[in-house]
Amino acid sequence: MMQGEEGLRVDWRVVEESMTAVIVDADDEIHSFPAWAPMPGSQEAFLECPVFEVLYEGTRGPGKTDALLMDFAQHVDCGFGADWRGILFRKTYKQLTDVVAKSKKWFKRIFPHATFNESTMTWKWPTGEELLLRYMERSSDYDNYHGHAYPWVGFEELTTWNSPDCYTVMMSCCRSTRPGMPRKYRATTNPYGIGHNWVKTRFHLPIPETRRCGAVIPGEGETQRERMANARCAIRGRLRENIVLLHADPDYENKLRQAARNPSELAAWIDGSWDITAGGMVDDIWDAKHNVVEPFPIPASWRIDRSFDWGSSKPWSCGWWAESDGSVVQLPNGKTLHSVRGDLYRVAELYGWTGTPNEGKKMTAREVARNILAAEKKIFPNRTVKPGPADSSIFSVENNMSIGDDMAKEKVRWTASDKRPGSRKNGWEKLRTLIKAALPYVMDHEGEKVERTTPREDPGIFVFTTCRQFIRTVPVLPRDDKDIDDVDTDSEDHIADEVRYRIYNKKSGASRKGIRGR
Repeated sequence: MMQGEEGLRVDWRVVEESMTAVIVDADDEIHSFPAWAPMPGSQEAFLECPVFEVLYEGTRGPGKTDALLMDFAQHVDCGFGADWRGILFRKTYKQLTDVVAKSKKWFKRIFPHATFNESTMTWKWPTGEELLLRYMERSSDYDNYHGHAYPWVGFEELTTWNSPDCYTVMMSCCRSTRPGMPRKYRATTNPYGIGHNWVKTRFHLPIPETRRCGAVIPGEGETQRERMANARCAIRGRLRENIVLLHADPDYENKLRQAARNPSELAAWIDGSWDITAGGMVDDIWDAKHNVVEPFPIPASWRIDRSFDWGSSKPWSCGWWAESDGSVVQLPNGKTLHSVRGDLYRVAELYGWTGTPNEGKKMTAREVARNILAAEKKIFPNRTVKPGPADSSIFSVENNMSIGDDMAKEKVRWTASDKRPGSRKNGWEKLRTLIKAALPYVMDHEGEKVERTTPREDPGIFVFTTCRQFIRTVPVLPRDDKDIDDVDTDSEDHIADEVRYRIYNKKSGASRKGIRGR
């Protein structure tokens, strides 16, 4: 319940077989019927949150879209007039359909004199306020809004964007010159989607089960006051809070269970779980319980090499690999590891990022090489590390120099990756094959796990727990919307590309002649 003025409060009751918000007086008698009221729990918390940037996340069904619209609407007719302007984004125009329908449902009830222009997708109020419904598919769409002022900016289903670029670029427009004007950046999302990874990182998810709201994360700024003025946090919503929906459709959760396409989607929809793999290319087969292993000493008979993907404004990635010769390994915990000849273990990595997903450190090739060589000497002080494959574009010569040549000057050399037609898709398919081969079970035609009855025969891929950036980015690798056999190249795919070069390399034992960089 929410306490109102003069002894009135909001309550929820079944009226004419529908769960309905009512205003009751001190004697518990119905006083009136509000057009809309937030349900107790996450909706109330979202509308009342004073933090600048707030994400309303969680399961399907707690009423996130309604709350997003009402977060803007609660400041209409508060004296701000035309200065109170908002803009609400979906990734595509088609996805705006549900937002438009819900805005018409509620705004017409609450604000009978508000008008919606279908051609411009804009709500206008007689007192001057405006809410624009727009789509933004890529960050270049920001050019349509550069210089605009929207004290309220909203994003619906944030994980449908594969990177934070569109989301963060609009922050420059969240402003107002009017004193006392609220300044709010709001978003909703379910964990499942191609943007799962960056959203999880930005808002420090998941929220502990004992809390409804996540920790307040300071934003950018030189002073503590500035950092808190740009702070962000997340609020967790659950289907069980939506008493209106569950009263009208008690079987809604079962319908979600039947509609989910895989276990990760089911966990996201029903549990609001951020501990899933979601995105597309390998999330249906990746199993961290078996593909991720604790580090162990690499046998002297195993080959060690590295692979590399170049990046400057985007991250660069270097991974070190140990390839098994089939020998038996005694693990530190006393257990025995029976490897298959050709098993690939990602044993170490370096990732050239700023700490912000998909943002590179803009290092020079020689700086990158020095970092790689220093790490290599520390990790493998008494081992020979063979040059492995790198993106062949680093050997492109411009002004008589290349990235590969610059790295070679620091004694870091590479072989050229296979860039023949079909190599990308074949590489992704081989990655899937290696992931599945590492598992102690196979999937039957109904998607059920069936334990292997014989030892593994085909090589698989394994990742040390210390390779956190691989674990963060590769399991959630999104497929391309237009070509599901390929990866979305706008996503944070740099480690995945570096992995693909290594696993698709014809043979690790490249001859000296095949090593590039002089």
